[in-house]
Amino acid sequence: MRIVPFFLLSLVSFALARDGDDDDDDDRSTQASQTSSANSAAASGSSQTGGSQCTNLMCITGIVNGSNVEWTLSPKAGQELGWMAIGFGTQMTGSPMVIMWSNSDDTITLSQREASGEFEPSVVSNPDKVATLLESASSTSGSGSDIKFTFSIPSDGSTRQNIIWALSSTNPGDSAIDASLTQHLDSGPLSFDLSGGSTSGSVEIPLLSYQKLIVAHALLCVFGFLFFLPAGALLARYLRTFSPTWYTGHWIAQFGIAGPIIIVGFALGVRSVSSAGAPHLDDGHKKKGVAIFVLYLFQCALGAIIHFFKPRRNTGRPPQNYIHAILGLLVIGLALFQVRDGYREEWPETTRRDPLPKGVDVVWYIWVVLLPVLYAVGLAFLPKQYKQEAESRGKMPPTGGDSSSF
Repeated sequence: MRIVPFFLLSLVSFALARDGDDDDDDDRSTQASQTSSANSAAASGSSQTGGSQCTNLMCITGIVNGSNVEWTLSPKAGQELGWMAIGFGTQMTGSPMVIMWSNSDDTITLSQREASGEFEPSVVSNPDKVATLLESASSTSGSGSDIKFTFSIPSDGSTRQNIIWALSSTNPGDSAIDASLTQHLDSGPLSFDLSGGSTSGSVEIPLLSYQKLIVAHALLCVFGFLFFLPAGALLARYLRTFSPTWYTGHWIAQFGIAGPIIIVGFALGVRSVSSAGAPHLDDGHKKKGVAIFVLYLFQCALGAIIHFFKPRRNTGRPPQNYIHAILGLLVIGLALFQVRDGYREEWPETTRRDPLPKGVDVVWYIWVVLLPVLYAVGLAFLPKQYKQEAESRGKMPPTGGDSSSF
């Protein structure tokens, strides 16, 4: 089949949970413009070591000072600042965080927090490692790199430090450590080599458990909605004028095979949200996903009703048959755009990873053009189909025929 190579390529692309090399200008990269340098604290003449890196929104410097590490956070030039934060770990969930912002009286609030999911972290009253604000090394005046928030925290003894970072342009407007925070503009992971080497840079973090569920959800939904549903529709469109067994292949493809795949894929999507500790139905992708899933179930039920409960008298094709065909095409069309929204918007927004490579877009464009073309070509068999149906039922048939799709 012509559609198999494109579909396999789509599967391979979806399995790539890696940083994209060719992002669009509007891609929200979480490890952009990264730099690295060894630091020796020449001003003090000590043997302090560390590293410095810049993301797309902020710069971070870590200096080992005895048994502590001094971290300095600074927004990039031109970046409006509300609050900045780093966390010690590879993901938001369970990573001890230090969140800092300036107040109207030029003081700086340091809040140590932790999150149990992908939502606002809570204050930790007795953290395992207490961070201390270094006021003499901090500055709230000026803009961009002139602003510096510096704190000291006990070292764990390792020179390799994985951290996460985040920045928001909205100040909490409250000096309390438990002040409510507006969601960050962007965030991401980094890896520091605090030994003074030059290997600091972005860190390739393995897929987290909820991200693996998202990948499985995506693969199954692509397989079910974009392969087996179109295959069943094309099978009916092309074979019904040549073989009386077309209906068997049609329902097996669209319900017998696609059904379990789609149901499991939908369930994995729901499970991934729960695993991440995120709210359900809080964005358009999730809401549209539920709507498409319900439409698919309704479409299957309608097809069964048309097949098993035929009208006693029918002089032609019943209206529900046209509804069934149009609804089936609508489900496939909506699924095509839902998949694109998933890999372009939902994946980077939910996981804070880069969007998938542009090659996935190429596959999607091929598929979104190829499927309608194949179906349109199959419409050439409609006159023959209508003629066969008229011949089989006569002028005034007592019962409706099994004509459940275009």
